[in-house]
Amino acid sequence: MTSIDWKNFGILTLFTTSVSLIAIVCFWPVTPRGKTVPNPRIPSTAATEAPLITSAPQESPEGMRWIPGGEFTRGVEQFPAAIKSPNNPDKIKPDEYPAHQVIVDGFYMDQTEVTNAEFKRFVDATGYVTSAEIAPKREDFIGMVENVNLIPEENLVPGSICFNENFDKTKLIRDVPLWEYQLWEYRKGANWKQPEGPGSSIEKRMHDPVVHVTYADALAYCEWAGKRLPTEAEWELAARGGHNDWKYPWGNELTPDGKHMSNVWQGEFPVENTVADGFKRASPVKTFPPNPYGLYDMAGNVWELTSDFYDVEYYKQSPIRNPRGPSKSNDPQEPNIVKRVTRGGSFMCNSNYCTGYRVGARMRNDEDSAAFHQGFRCVVDTQMLNSYLTAPRQSAAQAK
Repeated sequence: MTSIDWKNFGILTLFTTSVSLIAIVCFWPVTPRGKTVPNPRIPSTAATEAPLITSAPQESPEGMRWIPGGEFTRGVEQFPAAIKSPNNPDKIKPDEYPAHQVIVDGFYMDQTEVTNAEFKRFVDATGYVTSAEIAPKREDFIGMVENVNLIPEENLVPGSICFNENFDKTKLIRDVPLWEYQLWEYRKGANWKQPEGPGSSIEKRMHDPVVHVTYADALAYCEWAGKRLPTEAEWELAARGGHNDWKYPWGNELTPDGKHMSNVWQGEFPVENTVADGFKRASPVKTFPPNPYGLYDMAGNVWELTSDFYDVEYYKQSPIRNPRGPSKSNDPQEPNIVKRVTRGGSFMCNSNYCTGYRVGARMRNDEDSAAFHQGFRCVVDTQMLNSYLTAPRQSAAQAK
């Protein structure tokens, strides 16, 4: 097997932020290692015999939809074939095995991914500074690169991960571990206000989903809004829209009658994007049709953070009722990086490499890293209604 000389490739330049490769494709400055941030609002796993919450206790909060509690089968019955096998056209990975029953209580979910406009309201109200706007330090990468002293000083600047559209196609090496690193670059100055770096702006993209946010950034927004991130199980229940046998949020065909239902990559990734759906990058929320629960972009557009740690073996031990994910991260490919599950795929997902837009598809990313195709949406469960109503966001809105 051909190998890549990562030193000649410039891996140290790439690692001026903590990046999880696998999550990057289908991403993330950093809080110091070892200071994993929990999601304090997630309720305890309910007793299996407790009545299932299916009816909304009150009218849905503004911009949210009630997701009735329900049961579904998560995962696949048979261990998947190799990713590139003709017997595995959906690129199902081993972390989707085995199939198991999941029962989830009802909750409210944002109709859309959090937009630039909403995130700006939060930043204006609180003065919050995102991780991508803070310069990383060498010690942030201890255990991630062989010698942190080799990281050039000029690379320890604020920024985030973007797709390098100018990668050399003639030198692209595939089918080796970490080959996707050839496609990405740490872009100095890239952040939620400048998605493509200096010179770019969100001025005309206020209805696009906010990107270049880390797990900690999402939690800070949630705290202000009186909400929380969904669990992985909640996210999938909502994405399915009450149809447990659907592959996508709208059915079993990716483009029914030739109609594009989501913002994903068309063409062969990474060498050709025909942009047949009209969008090369993120699209404004509500551009494509909603699923039966009234939720938009549950497939494509940007990857969405969940509260769950990622564990490749979690489906083998997941509880039935309201699973909240494992107690710690476990990714054998990158064991020193704490990862969270992301769901939904992005505008970079495609049929020849990453089918993250399937409702059952799982992905993971470094919780400390940001990228130009990662965002989030929020939920409110029935135990949170009082705290939601008294949250800073609602208080500020009522004061106007």
